[in-house]
Amino acid sequence: MIAVAVFLLLPCACGRVTFNMSGASVAPAKTCQVNYVENRAEIVNPRLSLLITEGLKDKIQANSSLLLVNSNADVLFEGEISSYNVQPQSVTAAGMAAKDRLTVTVKIKFTNEVKPENSFDKSFSRFYEYTTGTAFTSIENTAVDDILEQLMDDIFNAAFSTW
Repeated sequence: MIAVAVFLLLPCACGRVTFNMSGASVAPAKTCQVNYVENRAEIVNPRLSLLITEGLKDKIQANSSLLLVNSNADVLFEGEISSYNVQPQSVTAAGMAAKDRLTVTVKIKFTNEVKPENSFDKSFSRFYEYTTGTAFTSIENTAVDDILEQLMDDIFNAAFSTW
């Protein structure tokens, strides 16, 4: 029992914990910078850039020990929204669309100054399907929130998960 207690308290005694329940490994990085994510999609949701930028900051603060800074960070996120579109997905027997899909694609450049081999420049895409005939404006906020939660997980895991 004492060994278990010592094992559980050991990370606290040694300083910064580099792993957490998400499997994230940020050591030896100490600082992180998240630049504003520009919206370059043909269809522009005016809230999306800020939601993605702040969502990524929130994800990092909640799941790592990194300190957010405005310049000269150990790790840097830059990006742009490259696509925001709605397309029909499934068709009824009468040839009409039965489901539509909102897809959001974000291109992220992650630069890791302390572990350059972990840097990447890639696109992340997620979607939300809904019944055709539903007013898009009535589901848009819910759809965006759902998509962004998944995108934040994908981006964070690509940058920091080592499993």
